[in-house]
Amino acid sequence: MNQAKPVSIFNIAVIVAALGYFVDIYDLLLFGIIRLPSLRSLGLTEEEVLTKGESILQWQMWGLLLGGIIAGVIGDRKGRLSVLFGSIILYSLANIANGFVETVDQYKWIRFIAGLGLAGELGAGITLVSEIIPKEKRGIATSMVAGIGLTGAVVAFVMKENFHWRTCYFIGGGLGMLLLILRISVFESGMFHQVKKMDVQRGNFFMLFASRERFKRYLCGILIGLPTWFVIGVMVTFSSEFGKWFGIKETIDPGKAIMFAYAAISVGDILIGFVSQWLKSRKKALFIFYGITILFMVLFFTTQWNGSVAKMYWICAGLGFGTGFWAIFVTMGAEQFGTNLRATAATTIPNMVRGMLAIFIIPLFKWLRGIEGVGYVNGGIYAAVIIMTITIIAALMTKETFHKDLDFVEM
Repeated sequence: MNQAKPVSIFNIAVIVAALGYFVDIYDLLLFGIIRLPSLRSLGLTEEEVLTKGESILQWQMWGLLLGGIIAGVIGDRKGRLSVLFGSIILYSLANIANGFVETVDQYKWIRFIAGLGLAGELGAGITLVSEIIPKEKRGIATSMVAGIGLTGAVVAFVMKENFHWRTCYFIGGGLGMLLLILRISVFESGMFHQVKKMDVQRGNFFMLFASRERFKRYLCGILIGLPTWFVIGVMVTFSSEFGKWFGIKETIDPGKAIMFAYAAISVGDILIGFVSQWLKSRKKALFIFYGITILFMVLFFTTQWNGSVAKMYWICAGLGFGTGFWAIFVTMGAEQFGTNLRATAATTIPNMVRGMLAIFIIPLFKWLRGIEGVGYVNGGIYAAVIIMTITIIAALMTKETFHKDLDFVEM
């Protein structure tokens, strides 16, 4: 196989991938931001807003889980661009449809379909960027994609503050359709063109489980990202519920909490690329950000009793900054696997983490808080300890990939 030609981190593919992730994050986080007004307008009680909200979020994550597998296989068999075009069409149309929902069941199904489409955006984009950018600049390029893209959550909150929740969904769908036009100028990865000529299996999802060593790489690649969606999917999204248990008298706007968290995540994701570059290590940068995450988890659960709304927003920002390792985590997933499995791995790994919110994180939290004498807040604390322990062990078992050449295949 030939080496990919070195290109600038400001290559059109990097810019389009960043804008694609921007729209992806806008649509992905929009439900969490408009959860309260949208569900209240459907006539739900406050208790149903919590329980049905958790259920809808789980359906979206199930869509991401399944969609990640489908998109990854297509990305390795048909090309990275096939996923980038197909995914944006699907989730844009789904978000437009979301603006017309009248029942919780409709909401669940359309968020599930949106999840199927949203699943392919980041993994395919990071795979494409990783394969066209020289390894010396790869971490910075992928961090730029994530950092710029994550500001989509801030824009989603601004839209929520200025438009009806249904209009916010229409705006998301429209942005996706506009981006579709920009994608025409992006070219396929040279590495993918080369591997197409080789007699190797491409996009075989089950190859990830075919050997103990490869499965270990894959499982650890998933587990190192668990804190991101515990923080966003539980601590930040349900910050209003935590606030009530903490005795905070003012009402916390979860949409604003998400906006604060994602503004900080965006900064963290850009910064971690430079930290990784400076340390010449993905893992060292990852552990620094784990430490920041743990610090703000402690502050969240210990300093907010009878606290304030403003303090909650700033702690959510700190949590967001600490979990601003999404870019490095996904990049490590791409770097762990050969070109014939790279899109499958890089697309399924982040979506497995998102899916873990539905199949592990929320069920774990519900189970813990349901134990007699534990309660809502202690359930969150125990879940945080369990998740961070799993994550740190997985990170210790993961190989360093900073200097890894991606011009190889899995046999």
